[in-house]
Amino acid sequence: MTADSMAARLAADRARIDACLEALFDNRRAVAPRLDDAMRHGVLVGGKRLRPVLVYAAGRALGAEDAALDAPAMALELIHAYSLVHDDLPAMDDDDLRRGQPTVHRAFDEATAILAGDALQALAFEVLARESGLRLAPMVATLADAAGRGGMVAGQMMDLAAVGQDPDLAGLATIHDHKTGALIRAAVRLGGLVVAEENDARLAALERYAGAIGLAFQVHDDILDVTGDTATLGKASGADAARHKPTYPALLGLETAQAKACELVEAGVAALEPLGDAGVPLAELARYMIERDH
Repeated sequence: MTADSMAARLAADRARIDACLEALFDNRRAVAPRLDDAMRHGVLVGGKRLRPVLVYAAGRALGAEDAALDAPAMALELIHAYSLVHDDLPAMDDDDLRRGQPTVHRAFDEATAILAGDALQALAFEVLARESGLRLAPMVATLADAAGRGGMVAGQMMDLAAVGQDPDLAGLATIHDHKTGALIRAAVRLGGLVVAEENDARLAALERYAGAIGLAFQVHDDILDVTGDTATLGKASGADAARHKPTYPALLGLETAQAKACELVEAGVAALEPLGDAGVPLAELARYMIERDH
């Protein structure tokens, strides 16, 4: 897959998930319009759409049709959006910018942002539950496990507790494995579950891939916080250092952190070997994740 074809595939998948999410809001009556406006702001204003792109890529690698992947892709992005709305709150990271726009609590107010995040989380499970023909039990369990007390929320709790502390490399990896990695693993698992049984060896290969690239993604995010600028990132650069948050560049140095990200990506690519040529788009996507500038 060439760089141009990779860029075209990413653009097409982003356009597809954006259209699905727009339709999700357009096709239902807004009972509380201000709440809906805040939810739209949280999910429809920009974003890399990496997680839904991974759902599509993993599902296609196992032979799934795009239409069958729309619901799990939307569910993942809704969970991710809710987490960002809540992470940006004053009680958490207290950020003013997200995706180059005011954060939800700045564009609306703090109470509305909390409720918008709550509603986005509930909507994610509704989207999955309303889709016929999916393996709902393992999919709902996958999403709940990744989002909750043993996954993303646990990672956020650990991340908050680590501010001003000095965790070692293993401790930092544990934080990121939960806060960021859990949803990335869920993305490839949900895509695979559209066509594969839970004991399918190809699904296990996808999950090994996701474990490696999820950590690579976060290492690169840490690097961008040091090397990027606010205009490109769409959020304040240097925020991690300002909050005294532990990061890979702080622990390893910038060059070693960059090498670590590359090492993790290659480990993820190696895990795709059982998929043969079907895994090539996923390999290219992994490499893109540590080449991006935002």
